[in-house]
Amino acid sequence: MISQKMVALVKGSSVIRAMFEEGKKMAAEYGAENVYDFSLGNPNVPAPDAVREAIIDIVKNEPPLKLHGYMSNAGFEDVRATVAGSLNERFGTSFNENNIIMTVGAASGLNVTFKTLLNPGDEVITFAPYFGEYKNYVINYDGVLVEISPDTDTFRPNLKEFEEKITAKTKCVIVNSPNNPTGVVYSEATIKEMAGILESKQKEYGTSIYIVSDEPYRELVYGDIEVPYITKYYRNTIVGYSYSKSLSLPGERIGYLVIPSGVDDYSDVFAAACVATRILGYVNAPSLMQRVIKECINEKTDISYYDRNRITLYEGLIKAGFTCRKPEGAFYLFMKTPTGDDKEFVAAAKKYNILVVPGSSFGCPGYVRIAYCVAYETIVNSLPEFAKLAGDYGL
Repeated sequence: MISQKMVALVKGSSVIRAMFEEGKKMAAEYGAENVYDFSLGNPNVPAPDAVREAIIDIVKNEPPLKLHGYMSNAGFEDVRATVAGSLNERFGTSFNENNIIMTVGAASGLNVTFKTLLNPGDEVITFAPYFGEYKNYVINYDGVLVEISPDTDTFRPNLKEFEEKITAKTKCVIVNSPNNPTGVVYSEATIKEMAGILESKQKEYGTSIYIVSDEPYRELVYGDIEVPYITKYYRNTIVGYSYSKSLSLPGERIGYLVIPSGVDDYSDVFAAACVATRILGYVNAPSLMQRVIKECINEKTDISYYDRNRITLYEGLIKAGFTCRKPEGAFYLFMKTPTGDDKEFVAAAKKYNILVVPGSSFGCPGYVRIAYCVAYETIVNSLPEFAKLAGDYGL
């Protein structure tokens, strides 16, 4: 008999993954070219050639015992120093290897952070709509996820409600910008206001409240949009990063945590995060991929591909009569459904072989998420089907 906690988690298993699996079955039945699967944020831009070349070179030339052996739980010191140097160059920070822990992607980074910080009953605030797995990550450590209602006019944080819901039990605040699922980027003004609220609340309650900045989409921004680096605005910030999107490596699970020296109880927090990495079973981030990151620290994927998809999809949906905001970053578009029943809309879309994810999975019913990190042809060929779907609702 599985644990009672897992019974609930299995019942609430990821809708996104379920849609992805359904898409594979539909592709086998109808042909992949006739199925428009927008369910999963799986990058469709290949990793830079330099990544493949680095893998080959490292495997050929690195001494096997050194490459495949254990290292510090936090990761190779030289890799961590390289990551810190890159951040300092880009954002004007002053990190070193003792501020960086290499992780098994952003998901492991968040789990390590929550394992490090949360006591049972501690509260973690998130802004709806939000990545649904956050709830599971917090439950893993007997925390309580506190949702801030979505501002459906702008999809920016509702800071009035945020201030009202901070309590003496608040331990963390998750910030995800560029945001999954909306593609919204939080402005510097928003971050400054949020930081001011948190500083005031820390003084009021005599507690430490940590922003946990989840940043797998940091490099995926369009035009002249800038993503503020939150450690520069709020001292108690921990950053979780993944190369899954920026280097198109979602299957390799490599990323890092930034734990600045200025956070409250830095020495204890950093030491505990290193131990959490081990006892959660990650032990350390994969050694080969750490070496690859060191060699490819300045590599990027071509986001112009996603930009073309973004513009084509947005303009096509607006033309069909749907309502949505133009994404500023990431590779998702959050579209309002013609009725308030997003699950009904998802079912209706399947009649046209369109797979999208209900907004209720992100804490925001009445919307659907469309992942446009797909082949451009998928976007183009789906638009006539979206138009038919719109017609069913009289749009």
